[in-house]
Amino acid sequence: MPDINTNTTGPGATATAAEPAGAPSPARLRPADVARVGAIGLRTRPVRAALSALGIAIGIAAMIAVVGITASSRLDLEHRLAKFGTNVLTVTPGTDFSGKKAALPDTAGAMVGRIPDVDHQSATGTTNANVYRTDRIPAGNTNGIAVLAARSDLPASVGATLTSGAWLNGATERGTAVVLGAATARYLGIDHAGPDVQVWLGGQWFTVIGILAPTPLAPDLESAAFVGWPVAQERLGFDGNTGTLYVRIKPTSVDSVRTLLGRTVNPESPNEVRVERPSDALRVKQATNDTFTALLLGLGAVALLVGGVGVANTMIISVLERRGEIGWRRALGATRGQIRIQFLTEALLLSALGGLGGILLGTAVTGGFALYQGWPVAVPAWAQGTALGSTLVIGAVAGLYPAIRAARLSPTEALAQP
Repeated sequence: MPDINTNTTGPGATATAAEPAGAPSPARLRPADVARVGAIGLRTRPVRAALSALGIAIGIAAMIAVVGITASSRLDLEHRLAKFGTNVLTVTPGTDFSGKKAALPDTAGAMVGRIPDVDHQSATGTTNANVYRTDRIPAGNTNGIAVLAARSDLPASVGATLTSGAWLNGATERGTAVVLGAATARYLGIDHAGPDVQVWLGGQWFTVIGILAPTPLAPDLESAAFVGWPVAQERLGFDGNTGTLYVRIKPTSVDSVRTLLGRTVNPESPNEVRVERPSDALRVKQATNDTFTALLLGLGAVALLVGGVGVANTMIISVLERRGEIGWRRALGATRGQIRIQFLTEALLLSALGGLGGILLGTAVTGGFALYQGWPVAVPAWAQGTALGSTLVIGAVAGLYPAIRAARLSPTEALAQP
């Protein structure tokens, strides 16, 4: 009869041909086993696990919300610039050598219109009139609303549209007709135009024939009321001087035309003409927001670090409380490596739980704020991936020491302690 090797003691024992089929092999933890064993601590202490994960979630949510809101704002800016264009320039009076405000020549519009690469040009002029909802409001309560004389081609120059009614034309610009800017309409409590809607303007009633949509490239127009150039001169004492000239240029010729505008508008004193590009102000505002975003991201990182400390603290306490469990597992054949993997996996699961919760919370905050502002919602995928990756790194670092400490406990030491 052949010899039979019956040495099956020890974790490294191997089955021989004489052992029955299906004999148990040495204990090995498959990935599913690792996840199940690592989740034991989370299932047995759900409240503690939730509170520890909350610290991670707050930090991740803050970072996701900051990045998402910034990305949504930038996307909204890009959409607005694509819609209204970056090829609009404004020409306003500067100051003369004595420091007094200069004036644009009467021929400014006509001269600018002769430049070959100018598609549209129009102007507004400032009047001394005020506008009110009724004739019973004290004259001093202006709400910062300016009454501007406007040309009929102003919308084409600034890319403006109307939410209600129509813009001034050859007939209405000579009558008591007014178009309200978006902010002006809100101040006066007017949501539509029509023959039955009137405002008290310059000591007489004017009919609201239109309401402008927001004009990002000319925000000063949003808080204004527009009357025709002729009626402003005839009834409101307007002197006819151009206050602001709006010039829309071919996109490829913005820089070249910009250098010509001062000399074209006022050949004798080009230094008394100020030329600006409204889209540049929007970009500067976005750059300021980016700087503020960097600060908020730093605060989010601090919150994330605090959450990592909370995870480490939770895992250390878990090791101290579960020495009996560690002892029994070691006594039943679990290796030090398996104990390390168990507690390291538990820390990773705890951090991942907080990370996923933070991503969901941050995305929800971004979506709510963007919808409130009327922006498109944008949460970059790289931000979500980075957030989840950072939580796993923090979980690994936070769980490393507790895992090593748990693995160092000998079975007799762990079982001997209460």
